[in-house]
Amino acid sequence: MKSNAIKAVGVLATVLLFLVSIYVPPGGAAPKVADNGDLKRLVANLHWLGHDAFRIDADGLVIYIDPFMLKPGLPKADLILITHEHMDHNNPGDVAKIMKEGTIIITVARGAEKLSGDVRITKPGEEMTVRGIHVRAVPAYNTNKFRSPGVPFHPRELGYVGYLITVGGVTIYHAGDSDFIPEMKGIKPDVALLPVSGTYVMTVAEAVAAAAAISPRVAVPMHVGGPVGSVSAADDFRVQATVPVLVLPLEK
Repeated sequence: MKSNAIKAVGVLATVLLFLVSIYVPPGGAAPKVADNGDLKRLVANLHWLGHDAFRIDADGLVIYIDPFMLKPGLPKADLILITHEHMDHNNPGDVAKIMKEGTIIITVARGAEKLSGDVRITKPGEEMTVRGIHVRAVPAYNTNKFRSPGVPFHPRELGYVGYLITVGGVTIYHAGDSDFIPEMKGIKPDVALLPVSGTYVMTVAEAVAAAAAISPRVAVPMHVGGPVGSVSAADDFRVQATVPVLVLPLEK
């Protein structure tokens, strides 16, 4: 009897230890669970070019988002997505480096004013399919970053955007220059490209909250490694985030 009682206590202790190990307090963060190899496969076709600039090579296409400070000799673009007109996202000189005959550019109306060629205008909430790639423009704006009292760096009423695109079977969300806004909740892409510098965009803590609300399979920090933002912020985000994070190497 005594032996059975001891065994029962041991089993109970094991069960309690297991329950403690998986318990997440109400409002607390779930633990990160991800296979690093799987995460790397999700971003295998994604190249970080510094700041908010990325190149995606998939489905036989070359896609750029917010090209800026590009080195010479990069692959020419089939499609360029530009989130707004600010020079560190919409730089005609950098766009010219990757243009070829047939390149299509998608941007907002204010961004189109700086560009030439096959430029297609979008706004938050609009969707289009270009070269077989489905593109949805989503809002991007500031709620607490101001250039002067009451004047955000990226006002909602100007209609700046981020993009949600599906390429090579992977859905990628590029948040553009934005704070953590309600429209981010429930997007649930495979990959979320999130600004983390805190200058004009989300701080690390705000990006951590945004990532939890978006719930991607992997988050990739951006808006560092360029004119503003320390790369250390990307590492801080990786450590603090409650979703899996990959800090991509800077390709320069």
